[in-house]
Amino acid sequence: MASSLPQVLRQSCLKYADKDAMIMADRDGTIRRTTYKELWMIVRGYAAALSQLGLKRGDRICILSENCPEWTQADFGAQTLGIIVVPIYPTLPADQAQYIARDCGARFAFCNGEKQVAKLEAVEALVVMPLLGSGSLYELAQDARIEDDAWNKGIDAIDPEDVATIIYTSGTTGLPKGAMLPHRCFDWIVKAVANVIPFRESDVFLSFLPISHVYERVNGQFLPIGLGITIAYVRNMASVSSDFQTLRPTVMLTVPRFLESMQDRILDGVRKQPPMRRRIFAWGLEQGRRKFTGRPAPFFPLTDKLVGSKIRERLGGRFRFFVSGGAALPAHVAEFYGAFGLIILQGYGLTETSSGCVVNTYDAPKYWTVGKVLPGMECRLADDGEILLRGQAVMLGYHNLPEETAEALDSEGWFHSGDIGVWEGDYLKITDRKKDILVLGNGKNVAPQPIETKLKVSPYIEEAVVLGDGMEYCIALVVPNATAIRAHLHIGEEISLSESSQVRALLKAEIDKVNKTLANFEYVKKFALLPRSLSIDEGELTPSMKVKRKVVKEKYANLVAEIRGE
Repeated sequence: MASSLPQVLRQSCLKYADKDAMIMADRDGTIRRTTYKELWMIVRGYAAALSQLGLKRGDRICILSENCPEWTQADFGAQTLGIIVVPIYPTLPADQAQYIARDCGARFAFCNGEKQVAKLEAVEALVVMPLLGSGSLYELAQDARIEDDAWNKGIDAIDPEDVATIIYTSGTTGLPKGAMLPHRCFDWIVKAVANVIPFRESDVFLSFLPISHVYERVNGQFLPIGLGITIAYVRNMASVSSDFQTLRPTVMLTVPRFLESMQDRILDGVRKQPPMRRRIFAWGLEQGRRKFTGRPAPFFPLTDKLVGSKIRERLGGRFRFFVSGGAALPAHVAEFYGAFGLIILQGYGLTETSSGCVVNTYDAPKYWTVGKVLPGMECRLADDGEILLRGQAVMLGYHNLPEETAEALDSEGWFHSGDIGVWEGDYLKITDRKKDILVLGNGKNVAPQPIETKLKVSPYIEEAVVLGDGMEYCIALVVPNATAIRAHLHIGEEISLSESSQVRALLKAEIDKVNKTLANFEYVKKFALLPRSLSIDEGELTPSMKVKRKVVKEKYANLVAEIRGE
């Protein structure tokens, strides 16, 4: 029988009482530790504070904060009372944050920092409190008390089918929708993932992705806690490199964009080395790639000692593997890390399926796929290739949206993902988004994501957005990789990359290489360079770093028209 989320927490806190549940490094390198026994007491304090505020079972609260242990501790405190937790991305603008708070009917919102508090102050009938600091929920939790027997009876009364959280989709098109996820989803995740990935009790998860996203909250918080594993929190995005050294993690949930960025930093550092060291690195990369892809690599033991071991040491020296999700993992990125003995397990899931329900196995990963369907879930492909999912991880429906729920969940319980896929044996491969398919003026259908992935293999292309709906051919809006291009062409900061004919010629050559691998009707025949990176703040990326194709197309409508000669 399935358990509720607080029952899973209680079991872990009893079983792993003296083990570290959460750690975080201070600026001076001192590591703050919270054992599982201490975690249970902290969660009880949050539950007492929330109860003291008058919150009760079925009420909804929002948490709007950057990552910190207190985020998850408050989350668990609410779960033990049967309160529904609604996360809000800290990067969302005020209007979107207010929409979520109103739509879910939240009574309280707990925000970290004056900037976040200000976003929700205009929401009527919503009490906004700091999560940390003076007058905060954290402060209230230090002295609040709750009677143990009544608290535990309340936990036992929570039904696994009760809604634990409402998580709003990123919304690449239209307004976000609140997926209602019951407790049983998270109990299933803990059991199912543990069956296919050999986690160890000594593992340390490095937490840096937003806890407000389903991927990190479920797989980076609920999963390790359910398995008695330690969560190590980075202080901020700027401290990730030093946190690797201080906290020495073994596992990290990540997204391809971060892996590509880290790869670029490594390669940029190599470019600054003397010629001999550059040659040794290139040799090590070549031998490592050969071994990783199953080809003869006679010098790998030597090159791994000279190069690979140094790369692994930068990650703390104990690192085992990454789990990548949120977007397609480019093959060249997987091969780069694999060359140095750093495995990336690509997985797949959506907010509506409680995050990952398909994942590569540690023993037999196929990095160009998203892996195998986890036990307890079913997956089939519709006639048009759309991925349909059914089972323990699927949501109950969208909050207050019966028509959208009926569209997403059919009468047989299949969730229609909107993603297009193909099978490679029992491994699933994602090929595109159903709604992203471009229909050219000549009637040809083009899947843009595979083309964009190929373009981003170039070290000189940071981002590419392929367009073509109603056009005679495909075009691309390209964000140049400034660091790599300036180093390659020896041009300074005073030169605008988007206006440089030299840069344009370089990128045209890169696009021409990709075109040779495409069908004629898929060719990117024209392109334009964007003056800056796409961003969440500008509304061009979702909080999970997916490109909002429609927004980008509308924002750069004049540039698109110029490319087409209109």
